[in-house]
Amino acid sequence: MIKRPRRLRSSELVRDLVRETRIEMDNLIYPLFIVEGENIKKEIGSLPDVYHLSVDKLEEEVNELKELGIKYVMLFGVPDEKDEYGKEAYAEDGIVQKATREIKRLTNDIYVITDICMCQYTSHGHCGILRPNGYVDNDKTLEYLSRIALSHVEAGADMVAPSDMMDGRIGHMRKTLDAAGYENTPIMAYSAKYASSFYGPFRDAAHSAPSFGDRRSYQMDPANTDEAVREVELDIEEGADIVMVKPALSYLDVIRRIKDNFNMPIAAYNVSGEYSMLKLAVKNGLLDEKAIMESIVSIKRAGADIIITYFAKDISRMLRK
Repeated sequence: MIKRPRRLRSSELVRDLVRETRIEMDNLIYPLFIVEGENIKKEIGSLPDVYHLSVDKLEEEVNELKELGIKYVMLFGVPDEKDEYGKEAYAEDGIVQKATREIKRLTNDIYVITDICMCQYTSHGHCGILRPNGYVDNDKTLEYLSRIALSHVEAGADMVAPSDMMDGRIGHMRKTLDAAGYENTPIMAYSAKYASSFYGPFRDAAHSAPSFGDRRSYQMDPANTDEAVREVELDIEEGADIVMVKPALSYLDVIRRIKDNFNMPIAAYNVSGEYSMLKLAVKNGLLDEKAIMESIVSIKRAGADIIITYFAKDISRMLRK
């Protein structure tokens, strides 16, 4: 036989030599959930090994992240107070603003990305300002989202990531940041964010479940991929620097399609439901820990340049082994 593909599988060294897809810590972003209060580090029941942290516990967390080689975090705030306009989201002393300032005080080695949305700050749990009939007012919401983004950048955020799925929010946010002198602050757009059933543990962690209805009037139909291409194209035209597909594992085909159609950095969010299912399966002995790495490799192989994942700490330890 002339052609024997097994020649390049015959040893660990040759398999390493020809490996096509590699996971590196520089490609991973670790989400953090910040809460009000003091001396709080409490495991989130639906997200094993993920914690609610108060700002005063960030020093301990930052030290662990640096030790593990994790350089990128995405901050999600869990406020004590909510109202129909989500005022705590853009307050100067808001929870994300305080956490951002604290991380920047502690180190210059952690790159801070902040999630821009209103769901965990509004009393109704929707991602914008409501009209009397309960419909989210798209254009009025843009003003608030841009206000939130500006407040985060003023607090020291390195990048902002709007996750609301309102039409036109990237362009509005870009103009707002540029006008304030932050033209060099990148925007990572949640461009193709689906109305997924895999967000359950996150909504528990962020206390962000809607009090009525659902988010299908602004998040995407899981059946659609052409729509994802249109959404990504619009965000790029409006000034997005990175585009994202969310969730990841159930939408690998969408990641691949976006990668094939756009010469842009592509992020994918390995969401809470995907994490919890696999984490619990490993903890209960149903799957080997190697399944974690296999799942992350599949996201990278599909075309994601950047992966937001709660597995970042696990992956760091696995890579070191």
